[in-house]
Amino acid sequence: SFRPCQKIGTVADFPDFDANGDAEALYNAMKGFGSDKEAILDLVTSRSNGQRQEIRSAYKSLYGKYAALHGLLSSLCSSDANGAGTDEKCLIEILASRTNQQIHDLVAAYNDAYGRDIEQDIIGDTSGHFKKMLVVLLQGTREDDGVVHEEVIEEDAQALFAAGEEQWGTDESIFIMLLGNRSVTHLQLVFDEYQKIAEKSIEDSIKSELSGDFERLMLAVVQCIRSRPMFFAKRLYKSMKGLGTADNTLIRIMISRSEIDMLDIRECFRLRYEKSLHNMIQDDTSGEYKRTLLKLCGGDDDIAGEFFPEAAQIAYKMWEISAMTKVQLRGTVHPISDFDPGSDAQDLRKAMKGFGTDEDTIIEIVAKRSNEQRQEIRHVFKSILGRCEGSISRVRAQFCSKYCNGAGTDEHALIEILVTRSNQEIQDMCAAYKKAFKKNLEDAIRSDTSGHFCRILVSLAQVIIYSRNLQNLTDGIFLIVFQEFVRCSNKDIEQIIKKEMSGDIKNAMYAIVRSVKNQPSYLADRLYKAMKGLGTDDRALIRIMVSRSEIDLFNIRKEFKDTHDTSLHDFIQVEALVVSVALLVSHNVCVCV
Repeated sequence: SFRPCQKIGTVADFPDFDANGDAEALYNAMKGFGSDKEAILDLVTSRSNGQRQEIRSAYKSLYGKYAALHGLLSSLCSSDANGAGTDEKCLIEILASRTNQQIHDLVAAYNDAYGRDIEQDIIGDTSGHFKKMLVVLLQGTREDDGVVHEEVIEEDAQALFAAGEEQWGTDESIFIMLLGNRSVTHLQLVFDEYQKIAEKSIEDSIKSELSGDFERLMLAVVQCIRSRPMFFAKRLYKSMKGLGTADNTLIRIMISRSEIDMLDIRECFRLRYEKSLHNMIQDDTSGEYKRTLLKLCGGDDDIAGEFFPEAAQIAYKMWEISAMTKVQLRGTVHPISDFDPGSDAQDLRKAMKGFGTDEDTIIEIVAKRSNEQRQEIRHVFKSILGRCEGSISRVRAQFCSKYCNGAGTDEHALIEILVTRSNQEIQDMCAAYKKAFKKNLEDAIRSDTSGHFCRILVSLAQVIIYSRNLQNLTDGIFLIVFQEFVRCSNKDIEQIIKKEMSGDIKNAMYAIVRSVKNQPSYLADRLYKAMKGLGTDDRALIRIMVSRSEIDLFNIRKEFKDTHDTSLHDFIQVEALVVSVALLVSHNVCVCV
């Protein structure tokens, strides 16, 4: 069983504290030309928020100013009051994550700072259901965490389902009333019950039923109810990734959570993003700002896999949700009605003959036909026009050779293919490989790989053709095993693999776990890695986009947006024609890879 959950910060009360002595030390460090930045940072980042307020008062009393230290010497409620008056994202973060007492302190601090009532400002600046939920949260009347109304848990879950998924339109007032007032513990149980009723998470329902700022606010509330540390880990990641850094968000969270749950935030960060918060701060910031943030972070995390209590419970819950969720896979390419392969073949021929190429026509045709329809076009092109060998098939042969050879030498591609394809798809791939290269894929794997890596690949290639229901059941059993591993060991199977294994066998095992846990998420990560950094892995990008377009590309897009806060569409950098040519020859490409 798990250890009792106790939130842990990285900053605590400094022993033998002397507010006047610290104020004097700060003054001496800042006076004259320049300043002793190291002394300042060491002092203010090693004092608790309460002690910093005493230093602020002493400094102001002794020297009459403290503007240079305003950020670290401001109280949490003052910092929240300043943030609440800036933008909607900051307002959402603060009101969704603070306790009742912190919200009451915020209201008072806002009045002191601006001489106005924050509720009236919110009413004047916002509208609709977004405004109503903000006002509810601003009352700070959520039930205490220990309050659970067991007799209405199922009733509340059913009410949420009836207000959204079960009817045309959404009764937002039910969402506002329940999510704005019930206790955290009660709502966690309600969300579990909702999952059973709706066969989808409350988050997915909110995304499909709500929109705009109201959707973002309700998602933030749900995320904080599930786990505040995970919510802040996501906020920190988004504040640093991509071009530029959202400094206000970064420093606000690092300061405000340093005494509350920073160690748990670090663990959640590592759990979700596979790198430590310390390392990301180090890579993304510089100078004294970086030193301040690293001190607040409290140190780097290794990858031993051991969890702090909060993170262990989150990891266990994530596996449980994965096991319970019945995901409806959705592609983005479907057969078109009124399909005419002859007409498409003629149009493609016109687009490719003569000088230059009509890329728009090629894209329009091949990107909007299903794989089966594309194969009909290919056969018509060859049988009627007699020029397939001079155009399409030459490209197809080039792609096939490139990709099938890759299946024997590109370890990352081979791992991805074998862990994500269904048993039937692997059987078809083995047959296509033998037809193309006159040898078994199994033998090719044995000749090109060795050791445990060879054994796991051969095992994956030697599939037994189960029914789809039995295959889904097998995946479900794996999810339960991984979940129980967390409970028994207080460690994460993914981190253990990364810690104890190395090289290709580590990559293969890690891919298997990720794929079983959430295959669209795994493939979204593969797409991200194919495009980020210098250059683009065009082969991986094309392979995944083509092979998943009729299966689960819609789900992959959703996972990509959730993780990276940008759409897959906006992130893609490759030439559209390259993807389109791959689509045209995807029968061989998808089977052989």
